[in-house]
Formats: sequence, structure tokens, C-alpha cells
Amino acid sequence: MNFSLAQFLLLNTVKSDQMGAMKMPFMEETVSSEKRKYPRVSANFPVKYSTTDSFFKSARTANASEGGLLVCLPEKVHIGQQLALKLFFPSRSELNIVETVVQVMWMGIRLRKNWTWDYRTGVKFEDISTKDMTTFKNFLTDLVQKPPPAS
Repeated sequence: MNFSLAQFLLLNTVKSDQMGAMKMPFMEETVSSEKRKYPRVSANFPVKYSTTDSFFKSARTANASEGGLLVCLPEKVHIGQQLALKLFFPSRSELNIVETVVQVMWMGIRLRKNWTWDYRTGVKFEDISTKDMTTFKNFLTDLVQKPPPAS
């Protein structure tokens, strides 16, 4: 049976996420099936990433855990590729900047309401200092304990 691209997208699109983007699981690539060691926390904060360590580009996170992040990148990267990341997040009364090296574990395309897309990229921490990991864990703990905003 032959389908047009539009029919294929309509038949295979699951639902919209919180930001109005359509999730398209059929376009997702994976290194291996992931069994989560750490719980994920919804976390939207800016990151800078680089494939070369010299030129950093902007991106945002969608969620985070002690093991890694879901990062929304403007470009496709390769599974298994290493990226240098700088994470920027508030913790109590200060801005924290954590530097780490991550490995790309999986990637999927997210189509937005305005018909643009980004690459939802799951990464795991490969190289992060003990001090930076402690800072990041404290940030995640604060996120979990933070009460939801009033409606």
C-alpha cells in the first residue's frame, strides 16, 4: 500500500507534547533499548554544545537525570558521537555552569506547531567532575522538591 508523506505522518503521529510538538516515534533511532537507572525530571534550561570543543551552539533541555539529559538540538548529530556540553541552571541564589562530555545514545525528530523541527537527543554523561555532578544532583533534588506553580 502506498501512502503520501502527509498520510504517513498523520497515521503515525502519536500526540502533541506540552510544547505543542508532535511526537514521531517512527523516526527515532536508538543505540540499544534503555533501562533507566535514574528517574527523569522535567527540566527546561539552556545548554551550549559543541562537536569540536571550539565553537559552541545554543540548545535547551527537556528533561534530566543523574545519568544524562534529553537535549533539543537544532541539528542532527550521530549516535555514539561525543559532545562537549555547558549546562546553565539556577540553584538557590546563584547561576551554576557545569561542563561535561556526553555521548549521544538516541535521537528523534520533533515536529513543532509552526512546522519547524528539532532533534530530540538523549545523551549520557561520560566525563563530569565530582564537584559538578554534586552541583547537578542538588539542582535535580531541588526540582523534585519544588512545589508546582500556582494556576
